[in-house]
Amino acid sequence: MSDPRSRLIVALDIPDRKAALEAVKRLSGHVGYFKLGLEIFTREGPDLVTEIRDRGEKIFLDLKLHDIPNTVRGAVRSACQLGIHMLTVHASGGAAMLLAASQEAQSFVSPPLVLAVTALTSLSDEEIRKLGVTLSAEQWVERLGELAYSSGIRGIVASSKELPMLRAKFGDSLKLVIPGIRPAGTALQDQSRTATPAEAIRAGADYIVVGRPILQAPDPARAADSIVAEIYG
Repeated sequence: MSDPRSRLIVALDIPDRKAALEAVKRLSGHVGYFKLGLEIFTREGPDLVTEIRDRGEKIFLDLKLHDIPNTVRGAVRSACQLGIHMLTVHASGGAAMLLAASQEAQSFVSPPLVLAVTALTSLSDEEIRKLGVTLSAEQWVERLGELAYSSGIRGIVASSKELPMLRAKFGDSLKLVIPGIRPAGTALQDQSRTATPAEAIRAGADYIVVGRPILQAPDPARAADSIVAEIYG
């Protein structure tokens, strides 16, 4: 990745189309991807994806698909038809579901990178135990990563805490996308397992996801540039 900005993904955790498009306009050329999640996609639908894509931007569609294999296959097909660059599914959906997602994406001429979400960064160790998972968070992420990789998935979403383990285990065979990024001195808000941009990149992240610290800054473009400088400065 010759352009350091290409490693920065901005989460458009914004409730409506007008605000999202304004953020895209202000941040164009300062970041690599725009991530659209459940809130805004549920409200605005595929038209917003198309509108941002037609501005020449790269789209990360973060819907965390989790359903029976045939349903996920159809959802991946619909998403790929939008010309997106990244798409998430839940690793806990199982091998058959992950394989269906991978195969469907690869049937397209320009397939998006399908990313398997492991443990949400909002989950603490205590909350993970309440789910009935007897493994540690790192062991759970490792198990889900192995499942995803064996099912044809070549990208993982995990917290920075699991980054060294994932990079050591999979080398460069998996792209690692790390959410829960908080620049030094900012509040954690609803995240439990976080890191600064520099920490995540040093630990092996291919991409980092930042939302509110950029979008809620007085000057979002300057905030994005500061994060890139923090990584590479």
